[in-house]
Amino acid sequence: MSTFQRVAALLSALGVLVLPARAELVFVSIGTGEVKGLYYPVGRAICELGNQHLGASRVYYSAEVTPGSVYNVSAVQSGELEFGIVQSDVGFAAYNGKGAWKDKPFGGLRSVFGLHSELVTVIARSGEGIREVTDLAGKRINVGEARSGTRATWALIEAALGWDKAQRPHLTQLRADEITRALCTGEIDANLQIVGHPSDAVRDQLSACDANLVPITGPIVDKLLNSEPYYHRGNISGDSYGLPGDVPSFGVRAVLMTSANMDPRVVDVLVHAVIAHITEFQRLHPVLECLTAREMIDGLPAPLHPGAIQAYKELGLLK
Repeated sequence: MSTFQRVAALLSALGVLVLPARAELVFVSIGTGEVKGLYYPVGRAICELGNQHLGASRVYYSAEVTPGSVYNVSAVQSGELEFGIVQSDVGFAAYNGKGAWKDKPFGGLRSVFGLHSELVTVIARSGEGIREVTDLAGKRINVGEARSGTRATWALIEAALGWDKAQRPHLTQLRADEITRALCTGEIDANLQIVGHPSDAVRDQLSACDANLVPITGPIVDKLLNSEPYYHRGNISGDSYGLPGDVPSFGVRAVLMTSANMDPRVVDVLVHAVIAHITEFQRLHPVLECLTAREMIDGLPAPLHPGAIQAYKELGLLK
């Protein structure tokens, strides 16, 4: 074994990715979400740009299907994944030791760049009397898998509502391909998603049967925005779904995150591939159309990775 190989093996055991001295490809995985969600196509868009502009870096990026944000953070921490797309509220909780990470913060979590805005989106069966978020009391709601960002956000919403045991909804965790059927047959009364718009999944649910989008407004939103730094108000465009007007809500951002142990050169290469070709990136999915390079480095839930900082300096976005 060469000296390089011995050092690389030692660093690898410590969780540090080492680029090879020669031209061999290095395979890097990006955790996304379910195939029918938005994280998977967005992750594929990131990989497409990274691989198109491979150059001399010899780093090959692969989008991996996962349960979502919470899983992605844990997998990045364990070294199972090199990168993960994460809701900003989940990233903030992990880095600061809150929620599922209470008393066990992931201090090595690092931001790479921000992505699209994601809004709390509730699709309810018409006729169930669900006109606002408080009407969800006692209803049957799908809120996603236990390791998803949607479930983590719902936990914060429910805590802010302060419902007693009798008022708490009945929660399910259906797969993405089960939701529309369950909504239309009455198995569930509403489906909650944290999603960027336009969304094919939301469009499918609204068109499959008599359903409506629920405005998320009022004191509950004021309370959450005042207490949590990563939330922002937003409107779901009515034009995206053939509705007469926009639907108010609030939400977070999707963020590409990694570990502080990740080789800075790998992060630098990926940031350059995406940011330097932002116009190409915007064309790869409708949810990315309005992204700008400047906003991709603002309001992130954890410190920037050193490789990202170097890239942003070289791209003239940081001093």
